[in-house]
Amino acid sequence: MTANNRFFDDLSKLMTNAMGVAQGAKDEAQTAFNGWIDRWLAERDFVTREEFEAVREMAIKARTENAELRARLDALEGKPQG
Repeated sequence: MTANNRFFDDLSKLMTNAMGVAQGAKDEAQTAFNGWIDRWLAERDFVTREEFEAVREMAIKARTENAELRARLDALEGKPQG
């Protein structure tokens, strides 16, 4: 009976260690993959989300200013707005 319990204890430890090794391998593969993706994207000269948002905000501001200037110009020229 004790040998049977010992066998299952050893088997349990072996499986636990195997799962730990598998998890470590998965984490290492994920890190390597993420690094590869980051390098690949950097080589493609893509813009970041932050850069995109900054340029987007600048474009919105420029459009608003253009609309305001158009309205002022139309008012100076006596054109009806709209």
